[in-house]
Amino acid sequence: MPNLSRKTVQPAGHDGNHNRKFVKMYSLNGAVVLVTGANGGIGTHFVHTALARGASKVYATARTPRTWDDNRIVPLTLDITDPSSIQAAVEAAPDATVLINNAGASVATSGILSHTDAEIRANVETNFLGPLFLARAFAPILSAKDNAAIVDIHSAMSWYAVGGIYSATKAALWSATNSLRLELAPEGVHVVGVHVGYVDTAMAAHTTDPKMDPAELVNKVLDAVEAGEYEVLADETSVQLKAGLSAPIEALYPQLSPSNSR
Repeated sequence: MPNLSRKTVQPAGHDGNHNRKFVKMYSLNGAVVLVTGANGGIGTHFVHTALARGASKVYATARTPRTWDDNRIVPLTLDITDPSSIQAAVEAAPDATVLINNAGASVATSGILSHTDAEIRANVETNFLGPLFLARAFAPILSAKDNAAIVDIHSAMSWYAVGGIYSATKAALWSATNSLRLELAPEGVHVVGVHVGYVDTAMAAHTTDPKMDPAELVNKVLDAVEAGEYEVLADETSVQLKAGLSAPIEALYPQLSPSNSR
């Protein structure tokens, strides 16, 4: 087990190595952004909003890319579960300065014991391994840039295990994002993790619970990127769930309290 002393984790530039880069305020002006899952509701807003904030180019990626009416938008085929597709994207977008890991998968039911093998594998590959492998593949490109960033879209479900394998994979991505942040900060690559509950997109069409406007979410995320923030708690659900992590587990899951036991 690694040493958990706080001395083992130091901010970029504070280890005496003056050749390392410092993470600083980031501007999207002139940035080259790659967005995964660009065909979806959140992804489409990332594409347009990045351009509105001054990005010079956006690679709009999807398994089946759509056409766009702006020559600054470059449709790019990308299946984040396919290593050869990831490598092809790296070769097609060597000028990328911002990677937005937005693509994701969900499940029809919430019980982790009821998921099929295919559902479990699809969520692990799409929600966890895909973003991690894509970040690893683009890390050398981003590290060579003066200003670079990675944005990982987690979920409030990262901290609330009622979504079965979906929750589990988002929790895994949250942990991986923390690791990426520590490893890439000395290289000047800023890593932002995003937590949000329901967003008003097709993925949340099944619920009548309150949903966040995807345009509002994207603006909050890009505000955080430009401000040099590490984490976005986009809604009250995410704020409350993160705060609940330090409470007894029965507080987060009342169904586990003795009064509710059989």
